[in-house]
Amino acid sequence: MKSSKHLNVISFDIPWPASYGGVIDVYYKLKALKESGVKVILHCYEYGRECADELNKICDEVHYYKRNIYKNPFYGKLPYIINTRNTKELIDNLQKNNYPILFEGLHTCYYLKDARLKDRIKIVRTHNIEHDYYKSLELVETNYFKKYFFKVEAEKLKKFQQNLSHAAHIAAISPSDVTYLSKRFKNVFHLPPFHENEHINNCSERGDFILYHGNLGVGENDEAAKYLVREVFNQIDKPIIIAGNNPSKQLLYMAASCNNIKLITDYNTEQIIDLIKQAHINVLPTFQATGIKLKLINALYNSRFCIVNTPMVKNTGLEPLCYIENTQQATIKRITELWDKKWTSEDSKLRETILSAQFSNQENIKKLIAVI
Repeated sequence: MKSSKHLNVISFDIPWPASYGGVIDVYYKLKALKESGVKVILHCYEYGRECADELNKICDEVHYYKRNIYKNPFYGKLPYIINTRNTKELIDNLQKNNYPILFEGLHTCYYLKDARLKDRIKIVRTHNIEHDYYKSLELVETNYFKKYFFKVEAEKLKKFQQNLSHAAHIAAISPSDVTYLSKRFKNVFHLPPFHENEHINNCSERGDFILYHGNLGVGENDEAAKYLVREVFNQIDKPIIIAGNNPSKQLLYMAASCNNIKLITDYNTEQIIDLIKQAHINVLPTFQATGIKLKLINALYNSRFCIVNTPMVKNTGLEPLCYIENTQQATIKRITELWDKKWTSEDSKLRETILSAQFSNQENIKKLIAVI
C-alpha cells in the first residue's frame, strides 16, 4: 500500500545527474519516495549544475535557490558549507506548508533551529560526521590555503553539530555514525545509502583487468590512487585501469610511468559502471573511515572480487563480501591469488543475500516514511 504523505526535502546540490556520492543518495531516495507514494517538495541549492527536468518526474514541486558563494571562506562563525546555504526564499517557502522537512546533510541545516520551524517534524540525513570528514581532507591536502580552510571548517562544523538537537530524528548513513551520534543525540536511526542498483549483475567467470575508481578531484581518492600506483600496482604485471575525473598532475605522471596502467579521466557515470562490470578485481582502499562509500556498493552489485582495507568496510555489514588487506604485501599477494580465481554462482548468491537484506532501496525507504 502506497503512502499519501508529503515531505519537504532540502538538498545541498541539484541531485541530477546522479553522478557523485552525495547526490546519488539524494536522487535515489527521492525516487524511492515517489515509488512509495510520498509527494515531495524539493528545495535545491544551485551552484554550477543546471536545473533538471528529470526531477519534475519524481517530485511534486521543485524549487531552486542560488547558493550565496562569497570570496572569503573564513567569514562568519558558521561553517562555510552552511553559511552559504541560507536563502530567505527557502524559509519563506517552507512556511507555505506544514509538512515534515528532511535536511540532506549538515550543509542544509542553517534553518534547523529557526523559531519559525519550531513545531515542524524535522529529520536530518547525515552523510558523514562532517568535522571528521573535513579533518581528514586537511590531512591529505597539500595546498596550504585549502589545508587551512579544511582545518577551520572542521572546527566550525564540530561546534555547529550541537544544532542537531533541534531535529526530531537523525538518519545516519552508517552503523558507525549511528554509534557516534547516539551518544550525543536522541532518536538516531540507521538509514543506509540509496543507490541505483536493484539486483546484482550476473558476472561471467572472468573479468579483464584490475580497477580503482573514484572522483580523483577529491584529495582522499587521489591519495589512495597514488598509494596504489607507488606501492602496489607498479609491482603487478597485470592490466590495470584507474578511472576518475580531475586527477592531480602527480598522479598523471606516476600512472604514465607504468606501462600496465591506463588512467581514464573523462568517463561519465554510465561508462564507469561499464568498467566496473568488466573488472575482475576492484581494489578500493580508503584512508578516510567516514560514512559508506557508494563506489564500493556499486562494485559489489556490478563486479567480481573486491579488495579493500579495514577503514573502507569496518562496521558496514559488507565485511563478508570483501577481501580485507591492510598492508602492501598482503594486497599484492591477494591480487595475485584472485587473478587466477574464477567468479562463481555461489559468490553471486552470497552477494545477493547480504545486499538485498541491508541495502534495498524499497525496504530502507520504509524506515524514513515511518518517521514522517
